Amino acid sequence: MNIENIEQTRFNMVAQQIRPWYVFDDTVLDLLYKLKREEFVPDESRAMAFVDMEIPLGHGQVMLTPKMEARIVQELHINKTDKILEVGSGSGYMTALLAEKGVHVYSVEIIPELKTMAENNLRAHGIANVTLELGNAAQGWSQHGPYDVIILTASTPVLPDAFQNSLNPGGRLFAIVGEDPVMEALIVTCVAPGEFTTANLFETSTASLINARQPTRFSF
Repeated sequence: MNIENIEQTRFNMVAQQIRPWYVFDDTVLDLLYKLKREEFVPDESRAMAFVDMEIPLGHGQVMLTPKMEARIVQELHINKTDKILEVGSGSGYMTALLAEKGVHVYSVEIIPELKTMAENNLRAHGIANVTLELGNAAQGWSQHGPYDVIILTASTPVLPDAFQNSLNPGGRLFAIVGEDPVMEALIVTCVAPGEFTTANLFETSTASLINARQPTRFSF
């Protein structure tokens, strides 16, 4: 695909997938043209970079759909001074979007191969305000907290309190909570120390974080 066709396909993605999903923030839409999504997609899946689907990254993990990525970034209302925690680096594309919006991103990935992929992609794009760490952050990662923004890039059946308790006052947390077939995308806002509000954004379904907290099962 030549450059002209790629840019037309990118335009179509924004016009036909992302805008209809209530993403109207020009700063977010501009980022989708600046950061070339196809350059963060595994080589074998590059032809699917603009398709409305999750792209497999291996190890049971996926890149979220383009419209989901854009909507999340919009709903978090990220400021240039925001310190951000990302749980699940994946290919590094969401990391790059967050890094363009905030002051610094701490991104934690449990799978070494994906951490390497994200590192290589971010380095290739000259994105330096990111600290990538290898670890299990599915139930919290307070090392650099408190944070202004926290995003879980995969779902969790139960949302651990550790995440909301790592927010600064005014901080926002995005998480997809629940189990198949229905999960809820949520924004939790810290309105004051120890006080939180929760907004339900939409229903969805996506892969779970490795080592995510599970609901208590009663056995009789």
